[in-house]
Amino acid sequence: MTGSYVIAEVAARTGLTAHTLRYYERAGLIEPPAREWNGHRRYTEGDLGMITILTKLRATGMPIEGMRRYAALCRQGPGNEAERRALLIEHREQVLSRLDQLQADLAVVDLKIEMYAPATGSGADFGRMEDLCSGAQSSQPLVT
Repeated sequence: MTGSYVIAEVAARTGLTAHTLRYYERAGLIEPPAREWNGHRRYTEGDLGMITILTKLRATGMPIEGMRRYAALCRQGPGNEAERRALLIEHREQVLSRLDQLQADLAVVDLKIEMYAPATGSGADFGRMEDLCSGAQSSQPLVT
């Protein structure tokens, strides 16, 4: 079978475990792949493409139900592109919101790094450090 891969090859190409690939099949995220005479799964290039987008959706925090919905829409074929696009746009907005929150959280971490600088003999001096762990200090607002 040209252009087909056993589960170990798909696992190596995608970074997923064989267990996860079988789960994706049971969860309805991917169609059950064709099988050889001995029962071994044979994945196609199309399967690899779907697995790749599903891993990106999962890595960006899409719940399994959203991934299942996207996969089902893709399996239905042409005619629902607007619905697929809307699902992806909504997910993108959620990812951007999480990125904004991560940036804000990172700014607090950066501030804490700078607060430790005087205590370690480098960087800015925020004045007397009363409590480096909580951020309480005499000349700066509380940053936890």
